[in-house]
Amino acid sequence: MRFELFVAGRYLRAKRRQAVVGVVTSISIAGVAAGVAALIIALAITNGMRRDLQDRLVDTSAHVQLMRVAGDGIRNWRPLLERMRQLPHVTAASPGLYEQVLVARGARDGGALIEGVLPDQEITVSTLLKQATRGSVQALQPLPAGFTPQPGELPPIVLGSDLAETVGATVGDRVTLISPQGEMTPYGVIPKWVPFRLVGTYHSGFYQYDATMGFIRLADAQRLFDEPDLLSVISFKIDDLNRAPEVGRAIEQAAGKGFMTNNWMEQNRELFRALRLEQVVTFIIITLIVIVAALNILIALTMMVMEKTRDIAVLMSFGVDPAQVRRIFLMQGLLISVVGTVLGLVLGYVASWAGGHYHFIHLSAEVYSIDRLPFAPRAVDGVIVAAVSIGISLLATLYPSVAASRILPAEALRYE
Repeated sequence: MRFELFVAGRYLRAKRRQAVVGVVTSISIAGVAAGVAALIIALAITNGMRRDLQDRLVDTSAHVQLMRVAGDGIRNWRPLLERMRQLPHVTAASPGLYEQVLVARGARDGGALIEGVLPDQEITVSTLLKQATRGSVQALQPLPAGFTPQPGELPPIVLGSDLAETVGATVGDRVTLISPQGEMTPYGVIPKWVPFRLVGTYHSGFYQYDATMGFIRLADAQRLFDEPDLLSVISFKIDDLNRAPEVGRAIEQAAGKGFMTNNWMEQNRELFRALRLEQVVTFIIITLIVIVAALNILIALTMMVMEKTRDIAVLMSFGVDPAQVRRIFLMQGLLISVVGTVLGLVLGYVASWAGGHYHFIHLSAEVYSIDRLPFAPRAVDGVIVAAVSIGISLLATLYPSVAASRILPAEALRYE
């Protein structure tokens, strides 16, 4: 094998009478490198999108949520909450009361999902309040028993930064929550509205939360929604994300009849399925670049066989057998593909590192849910891409190498 590799290397380095062969060889190497680099970068982006979306979803939302099947709310929730906290794999739990409302300030308004929370417990299952401006968590603390607010003092609210911008509110401003759970009058149901004071905003970088969510005190939510001492959900954080369905079933059984659970996997199943499909389609489409480069390798080797016909005939007349001639041109194709693949891997990983380190590509959060393009290159992707690239390139060398091994020395040297 050393003989074949030596001759293949000499053929690639030697000056040729036909410069076009060298140009096509260079184009073949560049094509393989471009295809491999594009694959590495594309896979790094799709992996980064999946990683960032999953991390932010897991951090900003509960791993498992317990609610009533009938949607009538959870009553007598305090002993149930304490009992659920003792279950295996449950590391934290927090009560919550959700309601869709309209947030308004002057002529500007926006729809929002407002959650009434106990902030000290909420930050154990979600990071949204941890990312709020200073003093927000303290402002949402429950009022002491028997404490009466000062006349005119408004209850506090924390909104997502994009939602606050939509309604034109800044910290300290008065905003109005309009709830569809209104009061019956002779003129029909009139929506209930309550003024709040914006005490803080949060920015998670995840548009779904920054533009549509807000937090108020649990007691204020129960008064606003006319739900005295009632919860809509109990949120849980668990020690193993991948066991969320199993832990959810255990929570359902422990809670008893009439309860159901939801988890972060079920809530975002379609999103991650779309990301996986995008990754597969991207891999297939960009692999076409490598196939085009492999065709260039086929052309370069075919032209080289035509140029080296006399040399091949001389080698065979000295006793080189056809199998060795075939391996010479297989080695040439292998050298071209290996050089191109290595250059592509280096270029792809360097570009992915630079993109992930400097974050110079920004996205529209309204469209992509995240505000910057993430990169997450993986070593296993490099192995797969290298194997595909070299495999396709070797397939392209079969025809010219077989054609070279079938040259007849007498016919090739007849007119020399």
